[in-house]
Amino acid sequence: MEDERDLRDLLRRYLERAGFAVLATGSGAEALTLVSRQAADLVVLDLGLPDLDGTEVLRLATPAIPVIVLTARSSADDRIRGLQLGADDYVTKPFSPTELVLRVKAVLSRGRFSEPRPVARSYCNGRLVIDEREHEARFDGDPIHLTISEWELLLSLANAPMRVFSRLELVNRIHGYEFQGYERSIDSHVKNLRHKLGDAGDEVIQTVVGVGYRLGCTADDS
Repeated sequence: MEDERDLRDLLRRYLERAGFAVLATGSGAEALTLVSRQAADLVVLDLGLPDLDGTEVLRLATPAIPVIVLTARSSADDRIRGLQLGADDYVTKPFSPTELVLRVKAVLSRGRFSEPRPVARSYCNGRLVIDEREHEARFDGDPIHLTISEWELLLSLANAPMRVFSRLELVNRIHGYEFQGYERSIDSHVKNLRHKLGDAGDEVIQTVVGVGYRLGCTADDS
C-alpha cells in the first residue's frame, strides 16, 4: 500500500525477487478491500495515501495481520501513534529496499514458525490462558484479540513469569533486532496489552521502575 508508483513498483520487484507474492495499490480503500479478500500474511502500509489516511487503514486492518508502516512521518509522536494503532514495525523514508525486505522476513518469522508448546498454559490462578498451538489468549474466559507484536510480548513475558525484562530485551525478542534503537515502542505495546486485559492489566503486566516489565503472576503448573 504505497502511493508513489515508482517506489511501489521498486518494492514489488525487491519483494518478488525475495520470493514473496505481492499485491500492490496506491489506494487506502482498495487496500482494505484487498486485505479483506486475500489471505495476506503481512501489509506494508504507507501512511500518506491520497484517498484515506494510512492511520485509518491501520486502525481498520485485521489485528492478526502484521503491518509494517512505511512513511515520511518521522516524529516521535507519529511513531507512537502508529505503534498504538497496532503497527509491528516502522520504517521512515528514505530507506533501503533491501532493509525493508529483511524487516518483512523478520516480522514473518516471529512466532508463526516457532515450535509451539503441546498444550495451553494457564497463569494467575487460571485467569490468563495462552494456547500457542491455537495462537489464542484468554483472560477471565474471554478471548484477547492481539496484534502480532502484542502476542509476542505476552509470550515473552509468560515464558519467564515474574522475571523482569528490559525494554531492549523485549524489543529484540519481539522484532528480532534492535528496531533502530526505539526501545520506547515497547511502552505502546504494553499500554495496548494492558488495555485489552481490562482492570487487571497493571496487575498482570507489571512495571518495574527503572528496569522494565514482567508478568506479575506465576504459571499454574510451576
